[in-house]
Amino acid sequence: MNHRIARRTLGWAAAVVALAIGAPALAADVQVAVAANFTEPAKEIAAAFEAKTHDHVALSFGASGQFYAQISHGAPFEVFLSADADRPAQAEKDGFAVPGSRFTYAVGKLVLFSKTAGLVDGKGEVLRSDRFQKLAIADPVTAPYGAAAVQTMTRLGVYDALKAKLVQGTSINQAYQFTETGAAELGFVALSQVINEAGGSRWLVPEADHTPIEQQAVLLKTGQDDEAAKAFFAFLKGPEARQVILKYGYGTK
Repeated sequence: MNHRIARRTLGWAAAVVALAIGAPALAADVQVAVAANFTEPAKEIAAAFEAKTHDHVALSFGASGQFYAQISHGAPFEVFLSADADRPAQAEKDGFAVPGSRFTYAVGKLVLFSKTAGLVDGKGEVLRSDRFQKLAIADPVTAPYGAAAVQTMTRLGVYDALKAKLVQGTSINQAYQFTETGAAELGFVALSQVINEAGGSRWLVPEADHTPIEQQAVLLKTGQDDEAAKAFFAFLKGPEARQVILKYGYGTK
């Protein structure tokens, strides 16, 4: 009986080995932290990458500052797409990123937007008026688009007068949601969020009114030995990704 059991066990083991050899390699899972303003482009880029490689890209969206705090506390992200250059540079300095991997994947554009047609004029003069009660912005501490909004209002000389009207979102996505749902009559949002939205009114903020929103990506050390993570990072620099980035109104370098 013992011999029969041994032969049966060996047979099972051989079958498992044969299946393992004959089976296709399992697709990898790339963990990517993405600045909230880049939500829709990131989804398209990830879908194109997945169609080409069959590796899965797990996207998480949020404020860049919050992501950096998570990364510094051991979050398992492998690629970080920030809404600024400061956090990726800090990731390199603090030893969380692969040295020399940092690059600018997009240059963001800020828009003052309202769902109400005619409310926002072509020069942003509505900010000096009493035609609204609430103005949505992203948290200027953790979200670069929020910082750009504060810089713009300061440059225009209206920030102090508008402080009481500000509704602050944790990310640019939440600022957009406040504006989209009417919780705020207007808001500073990313151009990418409204570029395909018909109606309403908007003012494309001149880039001279705030520090350039240079959005940088970095390969984190958690992904430096992951072939799928490195492949996705390289894909971000390629022509397919660039085409998507331009389609959503971003600049490139």
